[in-house]
Formats: sequence, C-alpha cells, structure tokens
Amino acid sequence: MTAAPTLAKRYIEQRDRGYWIEGTRISLDSVVYAFLNGKSPESIAQDFPLLSLEQVYGAIAFYLGSRELIDAYLKEGEEEFEKLQKSCRQTNPLLYQKLKTAQTQKLIKS
Repeated sequence: MTAAPTLAKRYIEQRDRGYWIEGTRISLDSVVYAFLNGKSPESIAQDFPLLSLEQVYGAIAFYLGSRELIDAYLKEGEEEFEKLQKSCRQTNPLLYQKLKTAQTQKLIKS
C-alpha cells in the first residue's frame, strides 16, 4: 500500500527576519518583485533555475494569501535600503558615486 500524498506543502520559510523559498537561498522578495513587475510564473522559474515551477506558484500563492503582511515586510525592507543608501552617500560619497555610475552603466547595457 502506498502512502497518501501530503495535502499541504510548505513553500516559504521564515529565517533571519526574512522570508525564503523553502530549502533555498532565494528570497521571497525576489519572486514577489518579479511577479509585481509583470513576469509570468514560467518566466520567473526560468530566471531562477533552482526553483521549480511549483515552488514559484507556491511562493506567489503565499504572497497573495498574505499580501498585507508581505507588502508591509517589503516596505520595511525598502525603507531600510533607503537608510543604508543615505548613510553610504553621507559617509563615503566617492564610493556611492562609483556605485551609482556602475548601476547606470549596467542599466544602459540591458
């Protein structure tokens, strides 16, 4: 007799104040931002070859089911990034300018 399939799977785990695709180093943020930028689950799976299409759909379903919580989490992360960016700009303006120049060049090449 074979075992019955598991009825519920976990696709997301919380670690170190963040959300991650279960068993990977890929953040939920990465999948959610791609999804919010209009990428299809199939395209996201291609961008992250370590993820199966099932994991991508699971991550999106988790986001949609916990949208208020995850949107607040993402906003908090964006605010923290802005603080770090401002701090870098103030403490090391030359490094900040080099990073901005490199980012601009990367965007132009894309």
